[in-house]
Amino acid sequence: DSGALAIAEHEGKVISTDTDKIFLSVNGDTISIPLVMYQRSNKNTWMHQKPGVQRGRCIKKGQILADGAATVGGELALGKNVVVAYMPWEGYNFEDAVLISERW
Repeated sequence: DSGALAIAEHEGKVISTDTDKIFLSVNGDTISIPLVMYQRSNKNTWMHQKPGVQRGRCIKKGQILADGAATVGGELALGKNVVVAYMPWEGYNFEDAVLISERW
């Protein structure tokens, strides 16, 4: 759901992977899947995809080929054991804040 993943549109076999492309063999044809390399997003951040498949692997349609900057194995990976609360600050209903606690 992050929109930063490269997902296989066809079944096939991985011929080779590079930092900016993944080559697949699909029914005898070679398909090149371009990866996003340090591209600016609309939110003034950058997007980058890392290949997540190895050469020689058979893939299925819908399988994840490359991860984004904040994903691992297709799942969002922003941290470990983080306690977060989204709440009004100082009892008012404006200027909402995200509070991150260091305690459990």
